[in-house]
Amino acid sequence: MGHMLNNTIQDVLIRKARMQGKNACWVPGTDHASIATEAKVVAMLKEQGINKKDLSREEFMKYAWEWKEKYGGIILEQLKKLGASCDWDRTRFTMEEDLSAAVIDSFIHLYKKGWIYRGIRMVNWDPAGKTAVSDEEVIRKEVNQKLYYIRYTIVGEKAQGSELQTSDYLVVATTRPETIMADAAICINPNDERFSHLKGKKVFVPLVNHEIPVIEDEYVDIEFGTGCLKVTPAHDLNDYELGVKHNLPVTDILNDDGTLNELAVILVGEDRFVARKKIAKLLDEAGHLEKVEDYKSQVGFSERTDAAIEPKLSMQWFVKMKEMAQPALDDILNGEVNLIPNKFENTYRHWMENVRDWNISRQLWWGQQIPAWYDDKGNWVVAKTKDEALEEFWKKKHLDDSGSEVDKAGFKHQLEPFLKQDEDVMDTWFSSWLWPISVFDGFKNPDNKDINYYYPTNDLVTAPEILFFWVARMIMAGHEFMGKKPFTNVYLTGIVRDKLGRKMSKSLGNSPDPIGLIEKYGADAVRVGMLMSSPAGNDLMFDESYCEQGRNFASKIWNAFRLVKGWEVDEQLENPNKQAIQWFESRFNEALVEIEDNFKQYRLSEALMTIYKLVWDDFCAWYLEMVKPAYQQPIDAESYRATIAFFENIIKLLHPNMPFLTEELWHDDLFAVRGELDCCIVAEFPKGGSVDEKLLKDAEIVKTVIAEIRNVRNQKQISPKEALPLSLKVNSDIDYEKWLNVVFKLANVSEAEIVNEKIPGATAFMAGKDEFFIPLTENIDVDAERTRLNADLIYLQGFLKAVDAKLSNERFVQNAKPEIIANERNKKADAEAKIKIIEESLALLS
Repeated sequence: MGHMLNNTIQDVLIRKARMQGKNACWVPGTDHASIATEAKVVAMLKEQGINKKDLSREEFMKYAWEWKEKYGGIILEQLKKLGASCDWDRTRFTMEEDLSAAVIDSFIHLYKKGWIYRGIRMVNWDPAGKTAVSDEEVIRKEVNQKLYYIRYTIVGEKAQGSELQTSDYLVVATTRPETIMADAAICINPNDERFSHLKGKKVFVPLVNHEIPVIEDEYVDIEFGTGCLKVTPAHDLNDYELGVKHNLPVTDILNDDGTLNELAVILVGEDRFVARKKIAKLLDEAGHLEKVEDYKSQVGFSERTDAAIEPKLSMQWFVKMKEMAQPALDDILNGEVNLIPNKFENTYRHWMENVRDWNISRQLWWGQQIPAWYDDKGNWVVAKTKDEALEEFWKKKHLDDSGSEVDKAGFKHQLEPFLKQDEDVMDTWFSSWLWPISVFDGFKNPDNKDINYYYPTNDLVTAPEILFFWVARMIMAGHEFMGKKPFTNVYLTGIVRDKLGRKMSKSLGNSPDPIGLIEKYGADAVRVGMLMSSPAGNDLMFDESYCEQGRNFASKIWNAFRLVKGWEVDEQLENPNKQAIQWFESRFNEALVEIEDNFKQYRLSEALMTIYKLVWDDFCAWYLEMVKPAYQQPIDAESYRATIAFFENIIKLLHPNMPFLTEELWHDDLFAVRGELDCCIVAEFPKGGSVDEKLLKDAEIVKTVIAEIRNVRNQKQISPKEALPLSLKVNSDIDYEKWLNVVFKLANVSEAEIVNEKIPGATAFMAGKDEFFIPLTENIDVDAERTRLNADLIYLQGFLKAVDAKLSNERFVQNAKPEIIANERNKKADAEAKIKIIEESLALLS
């Protein structure tokens, strides 16, 4: 559903751009998703009885490419069903040859610049994917856990094996008892008087009984837990930093898959979570478990495999980010790149000002292999190919390039059998951050026409959760490799949630299948449903009823088309609908201003709602009813041509949102005989004209008159077929003569008379400042009429009181804009005039 929302928004933007005559390009593509894809391939192989360990890298890659060919195009095919108007012949994939070469070249470039380095660091380890993942790929979740209070016996306080006394041990609270075998120390705060007797002491680690020291550090929070902290440098980032500070040994007791290794001594081979339960039982049986409490805490999970993340010391490759981050931050702060909505700027700024070096190596096979080469002694060089690596080793051996060609050849021949490329691949984002450049072959052919024309691009549509590790990095790459930003506008969508506000997920079963929705409601209906509920940057509460509303909208348009298609035209008839035509033209132009303003501010949901109301209310409910001929009667040619022109403009207006329906209608001969390639997507998007503000205001009053006459019919239970007489007491400057044709047709009025006085005994109502009377043959219900008028009077008196309060407020009058004050004064005058008219009507009824 997130992909559907994202790509619908992109398609609306690109279709509108094309209709405005822009040479708009939308490059489709996919990344290779190293972790997720490798996990899928490994699972597929497991089903076939094949273990990855039993395959060579080349054999595994063959299976991976087969999987990619089978499943890799599914999303792109779904986009076609959605109507995405991509430049499909430009489709790219991050693992294709040219894009992979760009990744390798950029690695070498940054390495030579001194911005890529190799080192042992504490990383986020995914035991399911068996790879490191970045901080941004770790999802924090609140988890119900247990807090285990474990007793560590103080060395020298008692003989091992006898019953423990409280003075013989200290207590540590931990959620991870399975890591006690890797403990390197117990840490206390030097200012904590409770534990002053422990200074310089040692304790026994329960069950394995090896001695560890008690150390002191103000890092320990006296108020938290028991005040004693177990320090496990290999399995916690903060503990690792404490270990470095106090020169503690590091013992990693976990295998890459999360099972305990030989260094754990006990429970070797058990999964970490199984070991947790078993070790708690062993501690209890040995008298080392004081108590267990329920406890809630935040735990990191891999975004790709949903495995609980394990902090792990590992040799990895890193990119220095500080220097690259600055121009990417400046672009946002100075408005070179716009985040839409701008509420995300503070988050972006915080990330970029506190940026950490980027761990770009992944312990996988699916991906671009790191271009580092090792000899048999562990020495290494960075080079694109094996031959270039041999050359680099030769240069290292002979810094001054001395030595004969014979010596050089012999050296290379001797070294070549031992030369091995780094097993790791690069983070998928290390290829995706090059996307705006690499899709236009900006690395392979840096001065080609495409890159020169399209770069920097205009719009990026993406999700806020990848604002840092994709958007920010693309901006960094743009400055580093192209010397300028990669795009100007970044539209950030919200998260698709269900109507209860829950994030859609397979586990909750609340995420509908997008293709299933398309098959049920139609692609246009689903697009409309998604857009109606998706204000920029805010999460959208999606419900299937939105798609139903979209389908009803499509039906409304189709029915309007069938109505107009069925009209017969009489060239001899005069046009009785000039006022209606002038009104809708002005109303269309007014709506277009609002639509364009919304598009400029990327308020696509609001733009669609304006179009929706224009089509459903103004065009279908009012205009078509105003101009349509009587049953089985022809329409005049002038009204017909105007209606066709309006309908054609509406189709253009709707096209970016509803491409399938509009393209179908566009090619119907009702509008014109068009060629196969004469498509709506290349038609000119409507351009606005003049707006007659008075005409629009007058039309709203006339619509009110029609609505009030219909209300009288309903209240008096008068048949719609019975024509009614109407008298008008005009107190405004509206020329009702021009509108009588509309009123006669839509309200079934038989005659209309302009009067100067109120008509006693008639049913009366107001529209604006004007008074209307319907003389009925039966006596009106005086009490009911008085009740209605009194209710209107009370409302208007309250309204006038509120307006007077505003205008008597000196601060408001001094600070408000002149046009706002003028508007309030107009409201006051209008309310006073209406109150006077109602009071006169009440006097007539007395």
